[in-house]
Amino acid sequence: MNEYINLDLENIEKEHLCCAIGDKKHQEGVNAKKEWLKQRIQEGHVFRKLNAKGKIFIEYAPLKKAWVPITGQNFMYIYCLWVAGSFKEKGYGKELLEYAIQDSRAKGKSGICTITSKKKKPFLSEKNFFEKYGFKVVDSIGEYELLALTFQGEPPKFTETARKMQCDTTDFTIYYSPECPYTLNSIREIEEYTKVQNIPINIIKVDTLEKAKNVPCVFNNWANFKDGQFVSNTLLNKNSFEKLIQ
Repeated sequence: MNEYINLDLENIEKEHLCCAIGDKKHQEGVNAKKEWLKQRIQEGHVFRKLNAKGKIFIEYAPLKKAWVPITGQNFMYIYCLWVAGSFKEKGYGKELLEYAIQDSRAKGKSGICTITSKKKKPFLSEKNFFEKYGFKVVDSIGEYELLALTFQGEPPKFTETARKMQCDTTDFTIYYSPECPYTLNSIREIEEYTKVQNIPINIIKVDTLEKAKNVPCVFNNWANFKDGQFVSNTLLNKNSFEKLIQ
């Protein structure tokens, strides 16, 4: 039987976070994520990973406390389900998702949901994997879809604010949160590049639940706006940012 670990306040300091294993440039982001997790764990957030050195984990939380612009009664929300590299095609994703579904039922939830897209996008799970377990599209904004496995009651939906998909400035704008260990290094690279190139930019840190629930777009941990319009959920570095603005 595969051995899994759920992070808690007792083991979080000694356990790795799967995403940025051993990469020193992301250590600041790992530290920020752990501090964020310490608060979220007390709210019912679950970070479950394979006891191995690799990217094999699922992360989910009560939707009411999840940092996403989605509303719903008594649902769970899956932030991320990731199985990478040599660990693919070995049943780990199946075991992690089934655990989250069973845990949601055991906790008396009305269902469990996640954000996907019509076509595969970076940092979002694949739609067809969830559909195998009975998840259905319950709401959508453009190419982005909200999938839910509903046990009872009404399914969740995106907030009206999220449907705007635009912001109030024409300067390139990035919304980001500490939910992902990669975001801080990405922000540092972009800040340095735009300063040297004298490019106006608006960087907004989503650091409270209220801000996350009211982001003016589909949001999981990062969002890009160009000329006031949402363009992607993809994390950027110096090179990808330069390509995007051109």
